[in-house]
Amino acid sequence: MMEKDQLTYDIIGCAMKVHNKLGPGFQEVIYQRCLTIELKRAGISFVREQEHVIYYDEIEVGTRRADFVVDNKVVVELKALVNLEDVHLAQAKNYVVAYDFPIGLLINFGSQSLQHKLLFNPKYHPRNSTNSKIQ
Repeated sequence: MMEKDQLTYDIIGCAMKVHNKLGPGFQEVIYQRCLTIELKRAGISFVREQEHVIYYDEIEVGTRRADFVVDNKVVVELKALVNLEDVHLAQAKNYVVAYDFPIGLLINFGSQSLQHKLLFNPKYHPRNSTNSKIQ
């Protein structure tokens, strides 16, 4: 299994600061705004709500906005749900593949403890692509 690199470790650290201060129970947009503050404080470069084109058989079929694209390397999707389910993991992994990023991070602020999951694009990480355990 691939270890977390420093960038994903730092993103998760920022998310933990937000969760420790706010706890669960707020809307996703509140966590987005707070994570924006913590990423800036940590000096991490990111873009919020970056639009990406989605293709089907090389035909443009629409667009989707990523919650965060960090350092132009990691797609970060936020949730504020009591429980993450497989469908949320699948959705976030699909974004990683559709946006053609090697790695993604799904972060859930809605549970009692912060949940985070690394997602790997099989194009870049063929052996890690089936890893779907929620941490």
